Amino acid sequence: MNKKSVKDVEVRGKRVLVRVDFNVPLNEQGQITNDKRIQASLPTILYLIREGARVILASHLGRPKGQVNPKYSLAPVAKHLSEQLAQAVSFAKDCIGDTAMEAVSTLQDGEVLLLENVRFHAEEEKNDPTFAKELAGLAELFVNDAFGTAHRAHASTEGVTHYIPAVCGLLMQKEVDFMGNALERPERPFVAIIGGAKVSDKIGVIENLLEKVDALIIGGGMANTFLKAQGFNVGKSFLEEEKVELAKQLIEKAKAKGIELELPIDVVAALAFQADATHRTVKVSEIGEDEMALDIGSASAEKFEARISTAKTVIWNGPMGVFEMEAFAKGTERVAQAVATCGGITIVGGGDSVAAVEKMKAADRMTHISTGGGASLEFLEGKVLPGVAALQDKE
Repeated sequence: MNKKSVKDVEVRGKRVLVRVDFNVPLNEQGQITNDKRIQASLPTILYLIREGARVILASHLGRPKGQVNPKYSLAPVAKHLSEQLAQAVSFAKDCIGDTAMEAVSTLQDGEVLLLENVRFHAEEEKNDPTFAKELAGLAELFVNDAFGTAHRAHASTEGVTHYIPAVCGLLMQKEVDFMGNALERPERPFVAIIGGAKVSDKIGVIENLLEKVDALIIGGGMANTFLKAQGFNVGKSFLEEEKVELAKQLIEKAKAKGIELELPIDVVAALAFQADATHRTVKVSEIGEDEMALDIGSASAEKFEARISTAKTVIWNGPMGVFEMEAFAKGTERVAQAVATCGGITIVGGGDSVAAVEKMKAADRMTHISTGGGASLEFLEGKVLPGVAALQDKE
């Protein structure tokens, strides 16, 4: 995808509307408990400040359902951002109308303004043209740096692009380049690791990856559906009965294409879905009627590690087990370790795998960690993301 970036256009002295993803977690006191998303957008904001643009930031926070709700105000974010940038960030109590217009009119070159939550207006999620036009009216250029919302056609991600020139920010460019290159021009062997609970969430991803990868590793709750498709009894494990037939077809498809589809050969089976449940490691052929698989076993981890160690490109989405519970986190930890040390290009996407990598302090050893859960999934499915498609192409 050859999209124009903020570095391809003149920004000095211009009012630039930047869609960022400041959807950060806040505690009861309104303090930010994790500012990863703010950190991720700093390169674009700092670049615009340095180049003398008048920076207008727009974001959503939470799900206020089109109503003004102080709990979801971006005011605490403005304060935090001014500390990160070491300069004042002004705050407008609305994102359109006179309040926003007045705040924008006083902006000088190199100054930053944060608008109030765009989702305080129901028109945002409806991609209402009048609302989008009002937002666009604040600026002369639009920069989309919110990959996490790029799969949604909302007024502040897609609508505004109909009224002012639109380019991608540095974070958006990095996301699209890394994921795009990995899928279109991967260095081989190309290994994908897909985990998480449900096959149904990731059918599109698996089908798209089977056209591209050399090996596909499947773990997490979704592996149970594949094991069942192979004729194993999975006891009381989480299972999508209605997807067993599809799992059979995917196994056949992989075989026909000569792709190695790696499934667990042993699991950590527990008597209950509890952190302190009695558990043991058993072969997949020996799961008891009253047991549930909550992690991959050590033999599976070893098999997956061997496959990952040879990879030149790795995409990982979804944990191998219930990694929030210490007893069932080993599989995910070993896979994270293997990905971190494989020496190839490594891309981690999806909230849970990112959380697992961060918990293990392995994040800085990954080539790229995607900031968008749903967006990275749709990208891996090969879908066109409206927030990306709407940006200008390079000549």
